[in-house]
Amino acid sequence: MEFWIILAAYVVVVLAIGAWARRRAARSAGEYFLAGRSLATLPLFMALFGTNATPFVLVGIPGLAYSLGIGVFGLNAPMIALVVPLTFWAIGLPARRMGARLDAMTPAELYARRFDSRTVGLLLFVVFTLYTLPYMVTAVEGAAKTLTAVTDGAVPKWAGGLGVLVIALLYTSFGGMRATAWTNVLQGLVFLLFMVAMFFLVPAYLGGFSEATEQVQRLRPEQLEVSDKGLFQERAWASWTLAISLTVIAFPHMLVRLMAANDERSIKNICRIYPIAMTILFLPAVMLGFWGVAVMPGLEDQDKIFPEVITNVLPAWLSAVGFLAIIAAVMSTLDAQILTLGSMLTRDVLGPMVQKHSVDRDILWGRIFGVVVAAAVYGWWALASDSIFDIAAIAFSGYVTLVPTLFLGVRWRRFTRSGAVLSIVLGNLVYALALADSGWNARAPAWAGFLPVFWALLTAFAAGILASLASRPDEELTRRAFDAQ
Repeated sequence: MEFWIILAAYVVVVLAIGAWARRRAARSAGEYFLAGRSLATLPLFMALFGTNATPFVLVGIPGLAYSLGIGVFGLNAPMIALVVPLTFWAIGLPARRMGARLDAMTPAELYARRFDSRTVGLLLFVVFTLYTLPYMVTAVEGAAKTLTAVTDGAVPKWAGGLGVLVIALLYTSFGGMRATAWTNVLQGLVFLLFMVAMFFLVPAYLGGFSEATEQVQRLRPEQLEVSDKGLFQERAWASWTLAISLTVIAFPHMLVRLMAANDERSIKNICRIYPIAMTILFLPAVMLGFWGVAVMPGLEDQDKIFPEVITNVLPAWLSAVGFLAIIAAVMSTLDAQILTLGSMLTRDVLGPMVQKHSVDRDILWGRIFGVVVAAAVYGWWALASDSIFDIAAIAFSGYVTLVPTLFLGVRWRRFTRSGAVLSIVLGNLVYALALADSGWNARAPAWAGFLPVFWALLTAFAAGILASLASRPDEELTRRAFDAQ
């Protein structure tokens, strides 16, 4: 009962935020898709943080720590905390600047206008979509498992996944970017505060920090050791570090939020805050899975450790907040992805075919395409069977193939249309070949002990640079994109 009361209150609040943002969203396409490029430090940070903190973190990371031990923290957190803010500065900052100059509202539209090439825009749209849809599947899976667990099966998985998608779609369609940004403020606070609380509550349940760790050591002493196998091998670790730290800026739903910043100072502020916030989130996530060995030894499905721990450790009302934290994390990611893919379908696929644009028509198509995206995700999810971490790993590594184009496109004046096309195509071709060689496991070595993402990134950079040096940039396009008017 506690869960349903808290969930109902939460749904009412996020729908109210969507309704509040609706009036402003109807003013222009720029307001609906980019919140009028007006996100200040707080909503921008929470939009980025909330979108980045997905079931991959709240469910997948505890599950991985439950399986592999405390070394998972070093596998993910340090490089994410350090490199992700650096990519915000290296790519997000100039992308925001260039997007305003070229009046671009999506990442694909930005690079299409940068090179005056619909081919580049469509290629980016296709690859963004290819990796975003399975990423969204992981979010729906996390929410569905949570709702099934908290209701003891009263809510079947199909209904839980559908319900979360519909609610996220509703408030996103109401208020566009502004609605998703401000709902992310609420959502981010919910799961961040809950994870900090869990860092203290789980060991307290087990008798204190020392006793909790000793219990884990007695049950599975290898949990305190850093393995030299799998992702912990040197070359695999280096490859995975590339994937986990460079992928975030290539999420179209993250890059478009940076493009919505009200000024460059807001982005610089985010770069300072982000390392602290991600460390605060990752440490409890890892330790929850680590201490979970003492709470639920012998659990077969590692992805269930988060709901199992909070069910067994916390009182009913607080466990309800914990389940809400997962739902909040799911929605804070899904809303951004629905909006971004819908906006790219509107601007980058339909847009060039429409002779006359109007605010009402663009927003209507954005909402319709949002429904299409949600339906596609639900259909894919119904057929998916892999773990959250496995699906996310393939998507995350795939996004990295776009980083050379995203970086060189806003930082190197000599970068050309040919360089962008070859970088995207060859990078993804090599990624597919290496992924096939690894048994379609993005976390397994492919060639010479390196993961598929390593070879894909190397190829994409080399192809982009060499093709650009072999071709001639359009000087007028370059001036328009880089020089203030």
